[in-house]
Amino acid sequence: MNKTYKIAFGLFLLLVISLVYLEASEPEPLNWNPSYTSSDKIPLGAYVFYDLYKDQNSEEFQEVKIPPYEFLQDSSLAGTYFFLNDYVAYDKDELDDLLEWVSRGNDLFISAYHFGSLLQDTLKISMESTIVAEDGFTSRPSVNLVNPALKFTENLLFDQDLPGVYFSEIDTLNQTILGTASFSAEKEEVNFIKTQFGEGTIYLHATPQAFSNYFLLKEGHPKYAARVLSYVKQKPIFWDAYYKSGKSYFTSPLFILLNNRALKWAYYFVLIASGIFILFEGKRKQRAIPVVEPLQNKSYDFIDTVSNLYLEEKKFSDLGNKKIQLFQEYIRTQYRINLDENDDQGLKDLATKSENSYEDTKALFIYISRFQNKNINSKTEFLELTQKINSYKLKNGKSGK
Repeated sequence: MNKTYKIAFGLFLLLVISLVYLEASEPEPLNWNPSYTSSDKIPLGAYVFYDLYKDQNSEEFQEVKIPPYEFLQDSSLAGTYFFLNDYVAYDKDELDDLLEWVSRGNDLFISAYHFGSLLQDTLKISMESTIVAEDGFTSRPSVNLVNPALKFTENLLFDQDLPGVYFSEIDTLNQTILGTASFSAEKEEVNFIKTQFGEGTIYLHATPQAFSNYFLLKEGHPKYAARVLSYVKQKPIFWDAYYKSGKSYFTSPLFILLNNRALKWAYYFVLIASGIFILFEGKRKQRAIPVVEPLQNKSYDFIDTVSNLYLEEKKFSDLGNKKIQLFQEYIRTQYRINLDENDDQGLKDLATKSENSYEDTKALFIYISRFQNKNINSKTEFLELTQKINSYKLKNGKSGK
């Protein structure tokens, strides 16, 4: 490596170190990714809610870390299954087990932006959302409850732009509206409903951020969460820790390293420096290996060119005779039959081996003989000959090409 390369490499390395330092020294931005796990202390984690709710129901609270399909195998379970996440979607078997469990007199409480198409179809509900403010319609809902005993004097406003989701259609005969969300000054939308299902009840709440760390720590907002939960009567509470967007456990040995900002950038710097070292050292020591292109098969191109010439010259008789010669060669190699004399016994042998009828075989060779005896054949006759030969070969599962 000459002096110029050394200077350039040094400047580049200095630039990378400076960028890494500037990035690492910046304050870490607030993480607004949805998590709703009991261990996450980010704004949309559920650490505060989980801690408070568990303390209030300490003897009647159970955390479930397995799918509902496995958990509900125990038929003696009774209580309220509580789901909190940005998205909860069950497969058909799992949903059937859940609904069967609810129908026996248990409760299902789900707070999420989306409940999955299967559950929505079953309960005959539809969801809509607004994310971008438009015509006074914002994604900062102000929420309230319908019951006069639980209703707030003024709606509680969520002051962050998060998905604003509401029920656009519900089954009014079987469902009861428990809460509303306003996205504009003119109209209130439904965000909290309950459905009687068998002997049990299903509660669907479309504003899960109401149970997040950020909103529970704001003045007045814990009262909203408490009043929503006042509808949950069945005990014990089965807290779902499986359907979560955030990770409730470490899935990578690099988790600790990447979770610390300084260690993460040090790790990235080592990877970048290693890549640069390999790049420069590889160029200095290893000679480039030339690429040898494999020989191309031009047979099909040649056949295509020749056939196009025949077609342009309208030599359909020549093309047909070549087709017949290929067919005869096919019969000789495939079935070991020589039909030069075109005798009946040969036709019968061919019909038997090719699994075609004797009548079809004889009709084909009569048409071939007629085609060969004509000096000039039309394009239509050539295409008919080709179609007959291909059809005959295809009856035995062979390619007609």
